[in-house]
Amino acid sequence: MSAIVAAHGPTDEGLGPRMLGRMAHRGPDGSQSRQVGDSWLGSQYLSITDPEGGAQPLGDVQQSVWLVGDGRIYNYRRVRQELGEDRFRTRSDLEAALQLYLERGLPAFSQLWGNFALVLAAEDGRFVATRDALGIAPLYWAKRGETVLFASELKAFDDEWRPAVEPFPPGHVWTPEGGLITGPTFPGTTPVLLNSRAPYEEPPAWVFDALRDTVIRAVERSLDAAVPVGVLLSGGVDSSIVTAVAAKLAADRGMTIPTFAVGMQDSGDLQAARMVAEHAGTDHHELTYTADDAIALVPQIVAELESFDPTLVHSAVPHHMVSELAARHVKVVLAGEGADELFAGYAHYAEHKTGAALHEDLLSTIEGMHIGGLQRVDRVAGAHGLEPRVPFLDLDVVELALALPPEWKLTGPDRPAKWMLRRAFDGWLPDEVLWRRKEQFGQGTGMNEVLREHFEHAATEQDLREEADVVDPPLRTREELAYYRMFTDTLPGINVGRTIGRFVEA
Repeated sequence: MSAIVAAHGPTDEGLGPRMLGRMAHRGPDGSQSRQVGDSWLGSQYLSITDPEGGAQPLGDVQQSVWLVGDGRIYNYRRVRQELGEDRFRTRSDLEAALQLYLERGLPAFSQLWGNFALVLAAEDGRFVATRDALGIAPLYWAKRGETVLFASELKAFDDEWRPAVEPFPPGHVWTPEGGLITGPTFPGTTPVLLNSRAPYEEPPAWVFDALRDTVIRAVERSLDAAVPVGVLLSGGVDSSIVTAVAAKLAADRGMTIPTFAVGMQDSGDLQAARMVAEHAGTDHHELTYTADDAIALVPQIVAELESFDPTLVHSAVPHHMVSELAARHVKVVLAGEGADELFAGYAHYAEHKTGAALHEDLLSTIEGMHIGGLQRVDRVAGAHGLEPRVPFLDLDVVELALALPPEWKLTGPDRPAKWMLRRAFDGWLPDEVLWRRKEQFGQGTGMNEVLREHFEHAATEQDLREEADVVDPPLRTREELAYYRMFTDTLPGINVGRTIGRFVEA
């Protein structure tokens, strides 16, 4: 987790530092910047892989090409081995991206595996920006005249720039000469279906074995850090699976993984999290809060989240509290984000009767995650100086999940939502947790009802009729209008149609 700012073209001297200063929360370990030709690079960084030598901007030996980046390169060790260790000055995973670019040019970025947003600038005028295929690492950009700005969060941009801000498209590369270049094909757009059996039949046992082993390897990669790592344990099946795997891997190394949970007194999520923590043997930390605590936080949450979508706000409130709790103990947290989108966990997926329709819906959801659920995970963790990692969105897991026959993900009397994932981890969790009915994070913590009831009274039906059409699609509820007003107070001038994702239901 870091904050990055980059400018290509003419700017006033204070623009970059101003933008960087608005994101100091994302990188408590240091702040540095550099003028590189007619470009400016800045980073507010959190050192994870190389706390001693990983300061940014990172430069090559000749100090002619510089990089700022957010996120993590998972295959950096392989890149270092291929290129030769002698050319590396640090242990930073991001230096692998820099050196691979120096060796192979733009094709280097399609060979990187991880979640990242990168900007490189060279003294000879070269400039490149890129983002991972799923958009896990945040990146926004805006163009005015000859100047292009890049930043990790919306709040970084000056007021006069905000109407032009857009999300940088995942899986793309941009250069001043070539413009926007499409990256590798998004995983799963042409699924390789396993046709050895009819989709309505029981999947063979090896499919569950492969799914389980792939998730375990993804969690293992996510635990790789030179700083303390913990798990955000919501009590739902996804974070519980991540906890069970992480706890076993830690125990194999003679360690105990810390877990963190929050909820209102006697909430379903809090009780389930306690059960999982006891079963897995974690060092468990929890916090209970009241409805008044949650309501008072909402204006801060909307500013922190950079969204007014009710579903995101509901889940961001407990996420804020659990991140604040975790930040007292660790610098990296694992989260269960992504499993619902890959294995059809949300309630509206049950409406599909055919695999083809379900698969199309899943792909659409995944492609929009970077301005939806992933935005919540990133912003809230970043506000507390934490780096979030999402094992279910490891590209190995994504590619395997999207290659499964989508008919296997359809729900039915004997097949609840995400039944394949649950079956793969049979025996790893108590049955009452593993087969627990899906609840939204805000629902299981008690947030949905509390916040909806309170903020519905912050606006009238007349207000909603008069103001609904200020955005497209229109605002749907009085609660959403209340959050929208908070959003515009905090981030006036943002074009929400370009930047803000909204869930199907409000």
